[in-house]
Amino acid sequence: MSQEKNTKTQIRLPIILALGISAGIWIGATFAEPKSDRNDLKSAIYKLQEIITYINRDYVDSVNTNELVEFGIEKMLGKLDPHSSYITAKDATLAKSQLEGEFDGIGIEFGILRDTIYVVSPLTGGPSEKLGLLPGDQIVTVDGKTVAGTGITNRDVFDLLRGPKGSVVDIGIKRKNQKDLIDYAITRDKIPQYSVNASYMINDEIGYIKITRFAANTHEEFRKSLQDLKGKGMRKLMLDLQGNPGGYMGAAINIADEILADNAVIVSQEGKLSRFNQTATAMRPGAFEDGSVIVLINEGSASASEIVAGALQDNDRGLIVGRRSFGKGLVQMPIDLSDGAELRLTIARYYTPSGRSIQKPYGSGEDDYGMDYYNRLEHGELFSADSIVFDDSLKYETVSGRTVYGGGGIMPDYFVPLDTTMSSPYVNRLFGSEAWREFILDYLDKNKKTYDGLSFADYHANYDVSDAMLNELIKVGEKNDVKFNEKDFSKSKGYLKTLIKAHMARNLYDDSAFYQVINDINEVYQQALLLFDEAARLASIE
Repeated sequence: MSQEKNTKTQIRLPIILALGISAGIWIGATFAEPKSDRNDLKSAIYKLQEIITYINRDYVDSVNTNELVEFGIEKMLGKLDPHSSYITAKDATLAKSQLEGEFDGIGIEFGILRDTIYVVSPLTGGPSEKLGLLPGDQIVTVDGKTVAGTGITNRDVFDLLRGPKGSVVDIGIKRKNQKDLIDYAITRDKIPQYSVNASYMINDEIGYIKITRFAANTHEEFRKSLQDLKGKGMRKLMLDLQGNPGGYMGAAINIADEILADNAVIVSQEGKLSRFNQTATAMRPGAFEDGSVIVLINEGSASASEIVAGALQDNDRGLIVGRRSFGKGLVQMPIDLSDGAELRLTIARYYTPSGRSIQKPYGSGEDDYGMDYYNRLEHGELFSADSIVFDDSLKYETVSGRTVYGGGGIMPDYFVPLDTTMSSPYVNRLFGSEAWREFILDYLDKNKKTYDGLSFADYHANYDVSDAMLNELIKVGEKNDVKFNEKDFSKSKGYLKTLIKAHMARNLYDDSAFYQVINDINEVYQQALLLFDEAARLASIE
């Protein structure tokens, strides 16, 4: 039997790498861990080194050692908790940019329709808007290479269009009613990302602020929105955190500080190491320490959203309305690795001011943890508060003595059941495809004059999506393999009209316009409007 011989370099390389890694970890472990733990760690590292060396040297097929190690890292972290994670060097930059408040790029909101990148909207003040890119433009070439019809993904688009400020990317645009491609040389620039997506006055005294994530600039955006709304007469605040998955803990603390009085506890965290233990309190004069507050949450509100909701609830400063939040009470520390990858390691649990840990159980496995929404749906929790059972051993008290519970999310003070009467599988398929986007872009392009000079107030109060428009949408849906369903359509017709009207408002005006329309059918929002007397009573408790 013949045997493939390895060169000396092939044999030495994995050994050198493994020894280098082992040495670094061993040195750290020697000074950080008790002796018994050090011995266990050294033994485990040596075993890992042995296995990698044997695989690299003797395995029957060639292997990519880096891919193997990254796979092993992901599996290893999966044994810890659902939120410790490893992000490859390729994805780390993109992941960070989602929270940093700005990125370098050409400044477009894009979609992929029938394997072609199209411009949903050029971002205000960005280089694409300044050069004249329009909604509906199709990006056919990038730097001379055809990208249409190539199976392009969202990740590919980020790689192609983002880049250092000042660098140039050449794109070829196909525009409706234009025979030839239009060439643009776009100089990339800093593109701001906004996390306060809506801010408006509901009536003469109630202001509404929607936060979609907690990023580097969120506190600054929130404070600016507060000042703007106060200037318009706001005396009551509705803070919408529905579907907000969280983000930077510091942003959540600063936002809570704007609403809570000085010295009020906001959140604490405790880890295995004492250096990770800390307590955050309100320290500065806030922009909205007086006036009633209602916070909207649901099953998609997590992490930093729960810090804000828990802080206001435990201090009896805000009425929490909606459905039980997600239940993420673990703190991740981002650790930059030498190759540009990032490790996000859970280093502590956080606790609300009353002492609650709101982390839901995760011992039954990652799959079950990820299916929590469907489990809640199946058990009826999204429709009835009575289906939610709390352990009496996890009972806590707010500042005024109200009972609250830990062990799995923030339970609202006022429960609002999920309304599924309007939705249907047909509408879900329409909005799961790109049919609705294609319809709106085409319709607005053909009917530009209809909306010239139309104020949003007039649009919101009087504009109606016609049956003829819906019939056209149905045709576009069928072209995108969404088969028409008469029964579902009849059930969801009013709902569908509001969805289309809201998305048209976003194209015609801005994100605030979208939320003002969609909130007309948001059951949590509508119920909250009726509860400001209760919120005012809560705010007056000493």
